[in-house]
Amino acid sequence: MLQHTTIQFLKDLKANNNRDWFAKHKSDFEMAKADILELTGQLIDGIKAFDPSIGELEPKKCMFRIYRDVRFSKNKDPYKTNLGAYIVKGGKKSGNGGYYLHIEPGGCFFGGGMYGPPSPLLKKIRQEIDYNEEEFRGIIGHTNFKIHFGDLQGSQLKSAPKGYPKDHQAIDLLRYKDFLAVENITEKALTTKGFVEKALTSFEAMMPLIHFLNRCNE
Repeated sequence: MLQHTTIQFLKDLKANNNRDWFAKHKSDFEMAKADILELTGQLIDGIKAFDPSIGELEPKKCMFRIYRDVRFSKNKDPYKTNLGAYIVKGGKKSGNGGYYLHIEPGGCFFGGGMYGPPSPLLKKIRQEIDYNEEEFRGIIGHTNFKIHFGDLQGSQLKSAPKGYPKDHQAIDLLRYKDFLAVENITEKALTTKGFVEKALTSFEAMMPLIHFLNRCNE
């Protein structure tokens, strides 16, 4: 489980998103970071038990930086107000789909799948769905998937992708540009004993989706 102090740090950062405040509370950030790293290590160990394909991962390489790149953004806040970890085969830059934990006051969730795959990979995914529509529908329509995530999420084209007719029987799936499973969680759940087991149950439910997507990236 997560420490209450980690959530409180993020709440305080949201109210004081400036470099002076952050410098004065750097030790609080380091404590929060250590808390996330410990939790990420536990999640990696748990995921490997049902999905050994993730291989050996270092928690620090699964965690995202808190510093924002403001060069091309109208929002000049220097820090993100969330912390997260992406546990994925080959690491964050592999292009593979994986398991994601997002920690943000008022917006915590488990996530998984693939966000914004580049055009060549997206084309392969659509082709795989076209060839194996029944299998894909079975994955996102499985009772366990529905219980945790409801429907598949992600941005979609307004019309048919290039190369597919508008009346294609799988057009509702082929329009997707992201392929995501998302389960919202409360801050209280994060800081409650048994949270790791809850997270692993959610991640295991999204594993078939991740494996389907990743075979397109091999």
